[in-house]
Order: sequence, then C-alpha cells, then structure tokens
Amino acid sequence: MKHDSYVMSELQSIREAFAEASSFLAGHGCNEPQRSSQLLLEHVLGLSGAAYYMALADPFPPAVKAQWETLVTRRAAGEPVQYIIGEQEFYGRAFEVTPDVLIPRPETELLVEAILRYGAELWPDGTVAVRGEAAQEAGGPAGERAAGSEAAGPVRGEAAQEAGGPAGERAAGSEAARPRAVRPLTAVDIGAGSGAISVTLAAEAPAWRVCAGDISPGALAVAGRNAQRLGTSVDLRLGDLLEPFAGMETDILVSNPPYIPGGDIAGLQREVRDHEPRTALDGGGDGLDPYRRMMEQLPLLPAPPRLVGFELGQGQAGQVAELLRAAGHWNEIITIEDLAGIPRHVLGIAR
Repeated sequence: MKHDSYVMSELQSIREAFAEASSFLAGHGCNEPQRSSQLLLEHVLGLSGAAYYMALADPFPPAVKAQWETLVTRRAAGEPVQYIIGEQEFYGRAFEVTPDVLIPRPETELLVEAILRYGAELWPDGTVAVRGEAAQEAGGPAGERAAGSEAAGPVRGEAAQEAGGPAGERAAGSEAARPRAVRPLTAVDIGAGSGAISVTLAAEAPAWRVCAGDISPGALAVAGRNAQRLGTSVDLRLGDLLEPFAGMETDILVSNPPYIPGGDIAGLQREVRDHEPRTALDGGGDGLDPYRRMMEQLPLLPAPPRLVGFELGQGQAGQVAELLRAAGHWNEIITIEDLAGIPRHVLGIAR
C-alpha cells in the first residue's frame, strides 16, 4: 500500500482538517481513523475535552501545519497514535508510552478492578499478619511485648486456680488484645511494561506494597517515570518473570504476559506487528509459555500467593485455568470476560 506524505489543503477550519485527515488515514488502511485524527489534533493544538470541541470552527493555526502533516503521515504509515503522541489513558490516568512498552489496553482495566476487589476482600486493611519465625524477626513493639509477657512467666497449678475467673479472663483477654505483627500486603506485577497495572494498583491501594518486574531495561525506565509523575511508589526490578522476587513474601501475583502464539504474530495488525515490542507479544508456540514458567517458578517464593490474576488471549482461558488447578494452591478459580464477552482473565484465590 502506498504511504505518501500527507499535505494539508489550504486554509481551512480545525473541523475541516479533522475530516480531511480522517479520510486520508482511512484510505491508508488505518484502524479508527477518526479517533486517530482527534488524538493527533488534540496533541498539536494542546487542547482536550470541551476546549477541543469548542475550537472546531476556528481556523487551523498555520504555526502547527508542518507538525500536523508530519504526524498524520506517520500514522498513515502504520505507527500507533499512542507512540506518536507519547501517551495512553489507563484507569483514568495518562501513562507515558514508548516503543519500549506495550500500549495499555482497556480490557486490562478489568484485571486491575478484579485484583483491587478481591485484594480488599481478602485483606480489608491492606496488611498481612506475620506468623511464626517471621513474626519474631519482625521485632518491634508487638514482638517485644510478646517476649515480655512470656518472660513474666505463667501462673501455674493452685495459684492459677486461686487467681480465679476475672484474672484468668483478663489474661485471656490480654492475649487476644495483644497487637499482632503485620506487614503491608505485597502485590507483584510480572511484565511491568509501562507500569499500567502496578502504578494503578499503587495509586488505588496506597497501603499496599507494589512491586513490578520486566526483562526490558527500557520498559522499566518508562514504568519508573510513570510511577514518579503519578505520585506512586513501585519497587521495580529487572529480571525474568518471578526470578527478581525470589524469597519475597508475595500475597498477590498479577500479570499480563506475552500470550500470542509465535506463529500468529505475522498476521497481526501492522500497528502491533511492526511497532510494539515482540518480547511483550510472543508467548511461544501456543502462547502459554509464560504461564507455565510462572507456575514452575512458584517455589522461588516462600509461599504461593493467595491471589493470582492473569490476562490471556482468546481461547486460552480453559488452559490457563487448568494450569492453576493443577498447581493445587487455589481453591477458587474465576474467569472474567472482557466487554466483548471473550474470556480474558483467570484468577486463582486461596480462601
């Protein structure tokens, strides 16, 4: 298909520029040509929302004509509009995106919603009780008080009987009232990309400790900038799947990994095939390699996460659900459909 340069017609309104560019993009096989034209116009004009619509009747500013022509030409050649303008909205926030990261999709918001919902259900206050040796190592006032009460010694034998009900009840009550050692709930996002999942979780659940890993230094740099600009704290680590989190207490594991079968990539839309990072797309022969490997790497963690959530491709829900069942750690498996009715996410919950 011919990808000639876009040359804007002489003096026209912003509305006419929008219509002309939309027609040009449609003629070059671009998906959603009108949406692309609007996003590019908002970008070059520095307008959005009501201000953009109010300006449609105004003359197109000559000062941005050259930039406008360049951006429309890039889009006509197949470059995703999100890479051209450098951002994509996700969960109501603008995320920086570059060719180092997969462009966040609306369906992934449903995965975030599910993780937030079930996370709040399992851990209402965003903390996890520390038990056994870990509780002793946690130290602090709770640990010291527990040690102090033990040092004081129990009341034994006849003395205990003589102490009677109220004292015994107070002792039992003090045991129940003793502050427990806790730590923040820890959520780990595998395949950080732009940080859409991890940064959103950190923003929506500030009591949580949120971590994210990726094999791409470029992706982690983008995620770090998004975390900073959106005022969140995310522990970002470089490495393959669960390996960077070996030994870390992990309560929630969430991932939107590469899930496209390698042989299918050539048939994808050019915007995806030619521009988005292959490492974020290619899931191996059947697209399920990352899920299998994460299940194999679970022993790297001190214990299996109580909540696991995966995004997946069309037709993969049954196989991914079976991987979770076979692992034997989660007694509730949930499948969530996207807005098109396609099973898109599988969750495992240990009640």
